[in-house]
Amino acid sequence: MKDKTNFLKIPMNRIIALIIMDIVGIVFSSFGALYIRFEFQFNEIYPYFWENFEHLLPWNILTTIIIFWIWRLYKSVWRYASATEFLNVVYATGTTAVVQYILCHAINRTMPRSYYVLYPFLLFGFACGIRFSYRLLRAINHRRTSNGKIRIMLIGAGAAADMILKEIENSRYLNLCPKCIIDDHEGCHGKMLRGVPIVGGRDRIFDAVTQYGIEEIIFAIPSADMTTRKEILDICKETGCKLRILPGMYQMIKGEISVSNLREVAIEDLLGREPIQINTKEVWEYVTGKVVMVTGGGGSIGSELCRQIAQHDPKQLIIIDIYENSTYEIQQELLRKHPNLDLKVLIASVRNTNRMEQILDTYRPNIVYHAAAHKHVPLMEDSPNEAIKNNVFGTYKTAIAASRYGVEKFVLISTDKAVNPTNIMGASKWICEMVIQMMNQKSDTNFVAVRFGNVLGSNGSVIPLFKKQIAEGGPVTVTHPDIIRYFMTIPEAVSLVLQAGAYAKGGEIFVLDMGKPIKILDLAKNLIKLSGYRVGEDIEIKITGLRPGEKMYEELLMDAEGLKKTSNKMIFIGKPIEFDVEKFEQQLEELEEAAYSESGNIRELIQEIVPSYHPENSSEYKED
Repeated sequence: MKDKTNFLKIPMNRIIALIIMDIVGIVFSSFGALYIRFEFQFNEIYPYFWENFEHLLPWNILTTIIIFWIWRLYKSVWRYASATEFLNVVYATGTTAVVQYILCHAINRTMPRSYYVLYPFLLFGFACGIRFSYRLLRAINHRRTSNGKIRIMLIGAGAAADMILKEIENSRYLNLCPKCIIDDHEGCHGKMLRGVPIVGGRDRIFDAVTQYGIEEIIFAIPSADMTTRKEILDICKETGCKLRILPGMYQMIKGEISVSNLREVAIEDLLGREPIQINTKEVWEYVTGKVVMVTGGGGSIGSELCRQIAQHDPKQLIIIDIYENSTYEIQQELLRKHPNLDLKVLIASVRNTNRMEQILDTYRPNIVYHAAAHKHVPLMEDSPNEAIKNNVFGTYKTAIAASRYGVEKFVLISTDKAVNPTNIMGASKWICEMVIQMMNQKSDTNFVAVRFGNVLGSNGSVIPLFKKQIAEGGPVTVTHPDIIRYFMTIPEAVSLVLQAGAYAKGGEIFVLDMGKPIKILDLAKNLIKLSGYRVGEDIEIKITGLRPGEKMYEELLMDAEGLKKTSNKMIFIGKPIEFDVEKFEQQLEELEEAAYSESGNIRELIQEIVPSYHPENSSEYKED
């Protein structure tokens, strides 16, 4: 980081003004030292010392200005002055005192002994007063003009809060007025941090919001664990205030804490568990130096796969997608963040056999992550043939090409909706898993599937929908008050997919532990509160009823599958699906013919392949 004394160029007129004020300070300090020595009696000062004072003054001014310049007292930006600048003033005045003592004896113009002690103290006072008065005046003006500014409460009285308060204090552009601080450490209660009172612990949040008229709360404890964060944010979201939060300890260590780094509190902050960890070394060894291809690379899961793979130094990353806009966005992001990455972005459909074979023949990837799929459950209920064409036969054609051109590992991104499916999308993914297991028996390529539940904030998921509805003033729509889902963040899910890929030996269905299920209704309520609104008063929640294909809850495993542990406690392996491969191949031919001829009996054919598919059961709320 550059020295902050150099980050702004000091105008010459300010330097000249400082020098003039310092000269005045030198004169007054020198005279004041004599005046104090002779007990504030002007007539008692000996003529000898008056004569020496007059002879020493020009030399004193010259040497002091030079010393002040050497100690950078004319190069600092004093509105941002801190302990470093304060110490520089101490060193400068101390050096001046020593030089003056030597000069007096060198030219035989001595002064009273007390003068050599009094003079540097007076000079120090003048130098500090001149330089720090600007900050004092700014602070007074800041308090005077606080009307009309956003009244904020800080959670945490540590270094991060101090940095934010300092930035607010120094900036003329931030429309924020800190009114109080909350901290659970009792030892700091009743004290002040940069003039802002620390009023108590988390039990005082509600009272303080009312007492100080708080409009916004800033959570400024980057070191807090997820449990503590959730507990405090659960209290804050009930206040009706806007909530913002600082990034984690990594940014704190790098000194990146500032108001511009604040972000809105997200729903994942309220999950109340620590982020999922993976064995980075295993993933690194598995991906580094390999040619990796990601189908559906412009989607929520696919694009995050590309981000994380790019961090592991692949030999080449190939992104395949049919939708150009989202694909362009991830391309530009990766080019900006990883300029040395060998990146190839191709627009292609996984349904197109010739195109997929041409791509795999040209680039010969070592690893393929197949994330391309139609995933919106209600839409697929209305267009079942399209779901089968894209999900089942897009997977099948890509898998055949991967086997033909020597891919080492093929990883299918599957879903919990494949278990006991009640909708076309889930049933299509179950058939995809069967395709993967069939291909693994017939090929040298290791084919595996990774199954997980809902990911927070993905394209088309319930979180962006709720946010849009809240922004429009409501109502927020929930299909059923008791509907529940398993949730994970996109980066967590993708990191576990990469870890599972490293474990893959062929034929496995990896199942990710999604933790405890969460009610969709609770998600809606929390998002409304996090947005600073009151449920039922500012924003209504409307129950719309289950939709075609929607389940009340999701299952990650069928009872018949069983469960096998891996070295990562969040990743399990289900038993292979038992089916007749020859019969399945024949069923695939019939299913393909029906799908492409736009047959109306596609559901009956799917039910023959997936006996656990019961479309009459109910419907699905899309969230992955």
